[in-house]
Amino acid sequence: MNRSNKSRPPKGQNRQKGRPQKDAPRPPRGGGASGAGGNRYWLTGAHSVAAALANPERRCGRLIATAQAAETVAAAAARRGIAIEEGSRDDIDRLAGPDSVHQGLALEVLPLEPPALTDLPDPAAGKPLLVLDQVTDPRNVGAILRSAAVFGAAAVVVQDRHAPPETAALAKTASGALESVPFVRVGNLARALEEMKQLGYWVVGLAGEAEETLSALPQDRPIALILGAEGDGMRRLTREACDGIVRIAMAPNAVGSLNVSNAAAVALYAATTQRD
Repeated sequence: MNRSNKSRPPKGQNRQKGRPQKDAPRPPRGGGASGAGGNRYWLTGAHSVAAALANPERRCGRLIATAQAAETVAAAAARRGIAIEEGSRDDIDRLAGPDSVHQGLALEVLPLEPPALTDLPDPAAGKPLLVLDQVTDPRNVGAILRSAAVFGAAAVVVQDRHAPPETAALAKTASGALESVPFVRVGNLARALEEMKQLGYWVVGLAGEAEETLSALPQDRPIALILGAEGDGMRRLTREACDGIVRIAMAPNAVGSLNVSNAAAVALYAATTQRD
């Protein structure tokens, strides 16, 4: 038997916390995420949801929480004027997927509007830029954003056509870093590197065959670190645009190599500690 529409709140409004729910939460409108201004997606996990609620630039929709998890975000949700819909863990599993470690929280969001290079902090502040040349795995990009937040990077820069969009998988791995680290998307990476040079950055690429190591990074100017895709590395035009090429020093008998997210963390550590 069909329920009357009167049993549901008006479209676009949230149910109040504690009100009995007979229906499972609806999936977000529009499906998966795309670029800025694109489709909504579900952001999950305590760190990611709390950071999104604290970010005034983040456009939020419905917030679904278990009774226990609701207490951890109640104040932040109230400040944003967002009512909490109480749901079970199974309800959130259906929204975020059974493999999602959601900790009883799911927040419907729209992707952030990407900033431009000229919107970033003054390079004179010394914060490094991290540039990704066709790194396409969303979990790698999310992990890199997390390292960028830890080491105070000015931004993570990607090429629009060869990088993952902002998705639940990327945001979950970033663990809230999407809200604090500018995620810049550029149409032409070679042109963007030239713009970085004009802003005062020394553009340095990472490559395993380089003669010099990260210890050769200059300490008297801001650094833009470039990492290429695993396996292929930086593209030829990207490499040619670099002011210098360095490598991560490894033990002589080291087996294998670091993945791109670990390499980014090591490079950021070197760039920040040497300057300090």
